[in-house]
Amino acid sequence: MYGDTVVIRRRAGQLREQGADIRAAADRLVARSEAIPWRGRAADAMRERVKERAHHLRASAAARGPLPTSITRASVSVTARVRASRTRVEYDERSPSARRSRAARPPSGPGR
Repeated sequence: MYGDTVVIRRRAGQLREQGADIRAAADRLVARSEAIPWRGRAADAMRERVKERAHHLRASAAARGPLPTSITRASVSVTARVRASRTRVEYDERSPSARRSRAARPPSGPGR
């Protein structure tokens, strides 16, 4: 994964999906607890506890919310910088002064 911006962006997408899954699970949990026909003080306490847990799940999902966006933004920036750097190198290598400079250098390598 190190240095591969495509993989990094894919992972950011997975983090977004996980956040959505966590929020959906919290919603389902609350809905299921509300649908139980059990009534009384203990039932109310259970439902309140479920709502608290669902709140913590949503907070966890929200906490990871900015992370995928930051990761994606950083990987796009890195990709742009790498492309710009490659373009500069390719341009420099094709420029007449670069060709003259390479021509003026003595050959290098094994046996030379």
